[in-house]
Amino acid sequence: MTTRTAACTCGALTVTAAGEPVKISACHCHACQRRTGSAFSVAVFYDRDQVALNGPSQTFVRPGDSGRNVEFHFCPTCGTSILWYPEFRPQWAGVAIGCFADAGPGGPTQAVYEDFRQPWVTLAVKSG
Repeated sequence: MTTRTAACTCGALTVTAAGEPVKISACHCHACQRRTGSAFSVAVFYDRDQVALNGPSQTFVRPGDSGRNVEFHFCPTCGTSILWYPEFRPQWAGVAIGCFADAGPGGPTQAVYEDFRQPWVTLAVKSG
């Protein structure tokens, strides 16, 4: 079984993910743009029981566009948002793709909220 480790910038908070992801999603919504400080976010979604959070974290909860909450875990030292739990998909955990030490599990299999995509962004989405 494949095991991948994701870490925050300072290394104090890590996520261990076992197995293959359910999907990899690029999100162009304004909330993800603000959270990442970038044009979009890429989440690697795993079954929640495949993911372990290790180290100190703080949480931030905000409503998603579904109207249901998303709980974000971030490092209290460096501020990296590394893991989140979407209430509308309680069986899943999202891991920020850029936090993986290796090349990660691949590119996005879907893109969402493309109406909010920055006009200069071009993104290849691989078919699942």
